[in-house]
Amino acid sequence: MSQDRLSLEDETIRICQELIRIPSVNYGEGKGDESAVAAYVVASLAEVGVAATIYESAPNRANVIAKISGSDSSRPGLVLHGHIDVVPADAKDWSIDPFSGEIKDGFIWGRGAVDMKNVDAMILAIVRKWAREGYVPPRDIVLAFFGDEEAGSEFGSRYMTANHPEVFAGCTEAVSEVGGFSITVKNGKRLYFIETAQKGIHWIKLTAKGTAGHGSMINKNNAVTALSEAVAKIGNHNWPQRYTKTIKSLFANLAKATDTKYDETDFRPMLDELGPAAKMFGATLQNTANPTMLNSGYKANVIPQSASAVVDGRFLPGYEDEFNQTIREIVGPDIEIETLTHDISLEVDFSGDLVEAMVQALIAEDPDAIAVPYMMSGGTDNKALSELGIVGYGFAPLKLPANLDFMALFHGVDERVPLDGLKSGVHMMEHFLKNS
Repeated sequence: MSQDRLSLEDETIRICQELIRIPSVNYGEGKGDESAVAAYVVASLAEVGVAATIYESAPNRANVIAKISGSDSSRPGLVLHGHIDVVPADAKDWSIDPFSGEIKDGFIWGRGAVDMKNVDAMILAIVRKWAREGYVPPRDIVLAFFGDEEAGSEFGSRYMTANHPEVFAGCTEAVSEVGGFSITVKNGKRLYFIETAQKGIHWIKLTAKGTAGHGSMINKNNAVTALSEAVAKIGNHNWPQRYTKTIKSLFANLAKATDTKYDETDFRPMLDELGPAAKMFGATLQNTANPTMLNSGYKANVIPQSASAVVDGRFLPGYEDEFNQTIREIVGPDIEIETLTHDISLEVDFSGDLVEAMVQALIAEDPDAIAVPYMMSGGTDNKALSELGIVGYGFAPLKLPANLDFMALFHGVDERVPLDGLKSGVHMMEHFLKNS
């Protein structure tokens, strides 16, 4: 192995550890602090002569932007972005300090190891290498390190696209997290999942109004009863299967790779091929609505006048109207429905020069790689960028051990990223960027 490859791998590992050791925890409701990790990113780029700017959206809420000029600036630019905030971690639940960045058992451990300081480290290591070598990429690249992704992006990508769209001027495509990771299916073949679609978000508050009264009396207009019935109906509703173009392409490729019958009327039997990740992929075959919060009452013997619940709704591209109509039909006319959070769904084609560059980057490091598209059950900062007309993909490549439940590591206890995956991933990412 060449010294250049080893040096890039070593620097990626070092930067990933150092980023994890800077707690940039996002508690939601505006309570977060990315200032220290943003300063680290700026200093890391400045060390090799790359200028970067911090954009504060509120005190201690930070975003970092830098531009790498390409050899052909007449071409549309690429936004290469990651987020620098992480979700909280309770140290007493972890087997190691969640902000230690410790290397153990072939993994880097810590909050953000997979979501997504590992990718931030890849980006920084590649750009630092290029700056030292004097390498110029084929097109302009805007580096964006966003804050607040873990709490709706109001202080991050949403702030930047609304208040500083000029930094993305000339860019038509974007690449970020949760794509390019591998899953080994039962016959040993490795599929790499490139994110080309995301479900939309509709978090809603349900409120039932009733008649307040003494808990010892008969009350047929009980708000708690009405709300409970509505919540139970939503939680137990069987949503119909709805297959978008991304899902059809994914399962056609999966059937081919596994020599399984392709039945476009029901993809659920094939989910078993995806191991523990089947839970996430299963959620992309239909709309979902999960009750997550309940609030009512203040004393055991008082029937309250109102009761409320929160439901986490996620809708497929093209099926938002069906989602909203179904919720209304389920809860009936007497329950109030209020939108708490709403965000769009996304779906783009699994084709074109950028996708081909991703596919070739995977094969260059793993000749057995089989690239397939997939839909995220959640979302990324690509949603904010899409409002500027920028087409986004998830491509943060990682060759993963066959037995690793990768999806469980996102926001999970003992979050960790395999060293070998990080090493192969940074070379895949560099190959992609050099050929995009």
